Amino acid sequence: MNIKKFLTVFIIAAVMMAVGCASGPIAPKDEEQHLVILNTNDHHGHPVAFFDYPASDQGGIPARATFIEKVKMENPNVLVVDAGDINTGRPESNFFKAEADIIGYNMAGYDLLTMGNHEFDNDFATMQEQIALSEFPWLCANVVNEDGSYIENVQPYVIKEYPTFKVAVLGLMSKYTAETGNPEFIKGYAFRDEVEVAKELVPKLQKKADIVIAVVHMGIYDETKGSMLLAKEVPGIAMIVDGHTHTKTEEPVWVTNAETGNDVAIVSSKHWGLYMGKTDLTFMNGEVTGIDFELAPINVRTRVKDADGNSTYPTVGEELEKNQEILAVLQTYVDKVDAVLSEVIGNATDVFPNDNTRKMETAIGDIVTDSQKWFIENQGMECDFAFQNGGGIRATLGSGEIQKQTVYEVLPFDNSIALIELKGSDVTALFEKAATNIGAGAMAQVSKEVKVVFDSASKTLVELAIDGMPVDPDKVYKIALNSYLAAGGDGYDVFKNQLSYYDTSLMQRDAFIDYVIHLGGTISPMTDGRITIK
Repeated sequence: MNIKKFLTVFIIAAVMMAVGCASGPIAPKDEEQHLVILNTNDHHGHPVAFFDYPASDQGGIPARATFIEKVKMENPNVLVVDAGDINTGRPESNFFKAEADIIGYNMAGYDLLTMGNHEFDNDFATMQEQIALSEFPWLCANVVNEDGSYIENVQPYVIKEYPTFKVAVLGLMSKYTAETGNPEFIKGYAFRDEVEVAKELVPKLQKKADIVIAVVHMGIYDETKGSMLLAKEVPGIAMIVDGHTHTKTEEPVWVTNAETGNDVAIVSSKHWGLYMGKTDLTFMNGEVTGIDFELAPINVRTRVKDADGNSTYPTVGEELEKNQEILAVLQTYVDKVDAVLSEVIGNATDVFPNDNTRKMETAIGDIVTDSQKWFIENQGMECDFAFQNGGGIRATLGSGEIQKQTVYEVLPFDNSIALIELKGSDVTALFEKAATNIGAGAMAQVSKEVKVVFDSASKTLVELAIDGMPVDPDKVYKIALNSYLAAGGDGYDVFKNQLSYYDTSLMQRDAFIDYVIHLGGTISPMTDGRITIK
């Protein structure tokens, strides 16, 4: 053979093999294949075990890695994926731009990460540093540069090869990130419709692999939006791993594809690495033949009280040992945080006492709620008012220099700031419930847009106005609050009537720090009559 022709053929063949499409699907015909998919989503900067009500020492990558290793020892074909939002959470992550989390994912053996909207919480340079640190690819097919090219070092999909089959994994992100993302960091990107992009790519991926899986950060809503719409409208997707809405699927969510009539499974594993989904997927000739899903708790703990009222906190399911090698590496970031938290962020001209935050309006309650509303609006979103449970504020803010550590004592819980919508009739019901909580941890603290009067004797709501106007029962109000309350915590079941929910995933204490800096660093305690108790 002519040497030039030989080299040309060789190079072409090598290139085709490099992109994983040299021979097309390789699974033997009429032979069932088996793949185990492990999934997390909305990790949000929780690299080590942490406190999550009601107990400490839950979750953490070291324990998660033990679970992954166990599954890999029991199964020959395992795919480990994350459906996005590795950024923005606890200080050991935030202060180091998710360095600890990415190193933990590397050591635990993740195969890929689909980008979430919080991967745009940092500038482009930081994103690229994070990708370079990752020993796994970052995926996103529908967020592109304005010229239509893919984001640098981000792939639309990957082809994973196993001994007897190939799997194509498509990555997609919610197009609504264009509305909810930080305007400073989403400039220059085009957020394409997820369904349109999937319809373009899935047929191509079916030619490259035996099965197509979508790992997306779109959210589970209904069949008009998010991953349920994707499952309904795009044929050829075997199953969907989702994130964004922090949904905990005890069983898969099934959606019938409008074209094929096939039922498509959607799974999601809540958040913060507290759970890891495990899907046993079997398929043959490109069609799914079986899906068996379980949600594995990662050292999740519950509270059990004995007859004397003493509490213990047993593990739900198996107690997982922590991978000591990973723990040793990640602990260095926890240790570094102590030095970081000594940073002075501002000055208080006088004391912000916390003694009466469960009984009445307080200066500390006012500034905490005002910081929540400010944070939401600073993200470019509308907000009518903020609502906080007094028991979520745990310490007095002293006069003089304010260290970050002090803020973490005032707001110690790992609660993020969420934005929900309630009908006006439910807003009134909310404050009727709040009237019954005077003196309790569920006592309301509110932002300055609210003027409310409670009767302490009867524990009833007397008057309520938002922005100087009576509450319109038919109007939809946007409320900033912590994630604990948004889930109905402290007995506020009315929050479960929410018309929409968006978790910013920024811890409320970090928003408070940003707010103090925004105010110029100097804050003074004062109240303005937003809560009156007769």
